Amino acid sequence: MRQQETGQQLNPLLPGYSFNVYLVAGTTPIIENGPLDFFIDRKKGMSGFIINMTVKGRGKVFDGDDAIYCNPGDLLLFPPDATHFYGRAPGSPDWYHRWIYFRPRAYWSHWLEWRNQVNKVGRLTLPDKELINEFDELFQQIEQTYKSGRRSSEELAINLLERLLIRCFEETPEHRETPIDQRITEACQYLSRNLAEEVNLEKMARHVCLSPSRLAHLFREQMGVNIVRWREDQRMILAKHLLQSTRSPIAKIASLVGYDDQMYFSRVFRKRVGASPSEFRKNSEAPPAFCEVPSAGGDDRPSSVSES
Repeated sequence: MRQQETGQQLNPLLPGYSFNVYLVAGTTPIIENGPLDFFIDRKKGMSGFIINMTVKGRGKVFDGDDAIYCNPGDLLLFPPDATHFYGRAPGSPDWYHRWIYFRPRAYWSHWLEWRNQVNKVGRLTLPDKELINEFDELFQQIEQTYKSGRRSSEELAINLLERLLIRCFEETPEHRETPIDQRITEACQYLSRNLAEEVNLEKMARHVCLSPSRLAHLFREQMGVNIVRWREDQRMILAKHLLQSTRSPIAKIASLVGYDDQMYFSRVFRKRVGASPSEFRKNSEAPPAFCEVPSAGGDDRPSSVSES
């Protein structure tokens, strides 16, 4: 794929792609000794999430005792602070995986907490062919929608991604028997749309057709925290995303997530995140990642890449 006149790479499978987007999706066909047959190595991860699903062959993630081997029907979720080290598994002639890079909406956080993890990377294995086909079709729909070129293609792809994440959440072993009540999902969406506002329990309860006491009880039961704590978690998630992905002043970001006092916002942020907003922003500005790209002559010198 050609590059723009500025030199920016337009193909996310090739070195130099910035991933400075809210969503990009694709399929990576890795064949032994092919042009994509190398290990991705991003020690500091990325600024967004990546979810992928193996559809053919076998992949390997990490080395040594931490090694994960991915077969068809295996899904992986890489959060922003997770190390990326993956490629075709030795002995497998190929590894095809579908993937989506995305920056989440604030109210998705509960669906992104996969308990089965290795080095912060979540793992989900689909138990049967019917489910594998369902998820494979969802990945393809997201990729096709993203690449359609329609004015609303990104928004539509994000809506499909939300469905995929909910289905992943439903299929994790610990949640298969306890689906989230739709009214609680709507309450989460309501809070996320109004992060900068104070919580009005009565108004939110009317919105989801529950009494205030029933909403508070059911929310804590299903989400594991009370409404105020959940909202504060979402504020910090959004603040971190804005600090990583924009150059907006910290005072403006504080206001966007519901804090009129920048100093108070900074104190809360440091307490919750372990660094001040300015420190967090500085530490998020990671240098380009490197991976080992074997040349035709066997020279294993590292090359800078940004692909998935």
